[in-house]
Amino acid sequence: MPFATHPVRRVAAAEGISVSTDWPHTIPAVRQLLTDGLDLTPGVTFLVGENGAGKSTLVEAIAVAFGLSPEGGSTGARLTTRATESPLSDDLHLTRGAGAPRAGFFLRAETMHGFYTYLEDNPRPSGPEDIAFHRMSHGESFLSLIGDRFTRRGFYCLDEPESALSFSSSLAVIGVLDRLAQSGSQVLCATHSPVIAALPGARILEVGDWGIRDSAWNDLQLVQNWRAYLDAPDRYLRHIIGTEPLRP
Repeated sequence: MPFATHPVRRVAAAEGISVSTDWPHTIPAVRQLLTDGLDLTPGVTFLVGENGAGKSTLVEAIAVAFGLSPEGGSTGARLTTRATESPLSDDLHLTRGAGAPRAGFFLRAETMHGFYTYLEDNPRPSGPEDIAFHRMSHGESFLSLIGDRFTRRGFYCLDEPESALSFSSSLAVIGVLDRLAQSGSQVLCATHSPVIAALPGARILEVGDWGIRDSAWNDLQLVQNWRAYLDAPDRYLRHIIGTEPLRP
């Protein structure tokens, strides 16, 4: 794809980097990325998997390698409170699309409260008045941020945006992601939400003990588990509720 215009064509190990026995190289998905590389397609790509599978680690590292702050925000944001990110971004090389936009945004659910304070302390020098995100509910602030900041063609990284969203709000986010893709933006999103992952036309990468593999939505373990649970919650709850009393 020598003339690809989407922001990130490929993610691979930087020159001189090899897989080590140190974390996060021990995560199968990270190990596969460093060994084989990963071609990113235009439009929306979802990373889906269990906790600890490495999806958030991958999204964070790719976002930072692109030039985004590990604590969230646009390419110009430099919010720094406490460094908790992995060193993986230093091990990656991103192949950019020829003439692709350099704009981007990293929405990281766990650091959004601090990012809202950062925006208050660093207001826009011009343009529309900044939104008072701290005065909104958690979910309302997420939707307002996405509507306010996801407007330019670029590279958008999202880490579990559903953590603050209701069912209807998750559907609204699907609409935003689709509009971004239609406008030529590229989206990389780690999610546990079968609702968000159902976006038509999106590429789904399932991460786990096997590493990284392409998957159809219907084949995701996530989708199968939710279907089984909603069909018969008692089948699961009888093994959990009342089996072990709390300590006094």
